[in-house]
Amino acid sequence: MESKRPLILITNDDGFRARGLHHLTSLAVTLGDVVVVAPDTPQSAKSSALTPNAPLEIKTRGEMEGAPVYSVTGTPVDCVKLAMHAILDRKPDLLLSGINHGSNAAVNNIYSGTMGAAMEGCILGISSIGYSILDHSPMADFEPLSTFILDITRRVMAGGLPSGICLNVNFPAHCTPLGLKVVRAAKGNWTEEYADYATPHGTPFYWLTGKFHNDEPDNPDTDEYWLARGYGSVVPIRPDQTAADRIAAVAEILGQKS
Repeated sequence: MESKRPLILITNDDGFRARGLHHLTSLAVTLGDVVVVAPDTPQSAKSSALTPNAPLEIKTRGEMEGAPVYSVTGTPVDCVKLAMHAILDRKPDLLLSGINHGSNAAVNNIYSGTMGAAMEGCILGISSIGYSILDHSPMADFEPLSTFILDITRRVMAGGLPSGICLNVNFPAHCTPLGLKVVRAAKGNWTEEYADYATPHGTPFYWLTGKFHNDEPDNPDTDEYWLARGYGSVVPIRPDQTAADRIAAVAEILGQKS
């Protein structure tokens, strides 16, 4: 890490053994010096969660494509924070998260541990990108995405990103994407979110399931529209969730001067 090559930090939410992480690392090592710091176990849907009430352990896991690999007994955001605190000797030039097994399009970016890590990098002033494929299979085929991932990553490394912005990139499964569309996240919500069960003793319990309902399936301004048509989607994400354009309206409701 003493060379002048760019330093790239890679993490994910599927754990350090995930095939998507391995594929992303194999691409990134062609662009710079890579350090992988990923969760010890799968941490999907952890969003920007931290681990405040338990000790965190860093384990060395050998190398992946020549890059050193560390695992952390915590969340994706824990991985980013501990990488900065205890592993890296300088601030990385780029943070990549993924490749996630499963969609992080539309409202899913709110729940995503993949995007939680990317947003943490953004908060720290690091150009950050989260990559996902719409395929939950552990054996998902990532090869058709390689050219797109390399091109996006190179362009962000060369030109940076607007201040306070990271990228949420999703790709369709089982095909070579027809191209890329820079759009917004589709509006929608999850329905039938839990399945009801009971133990042999009759105690009820619930299992997360559900279906995503797209409120605007025919809107070409959205990620879901283009993903359904074989394109990759790129959505700029802002960790600052302040509704600045609604401050005056809320002040009026509360009888306050804005």
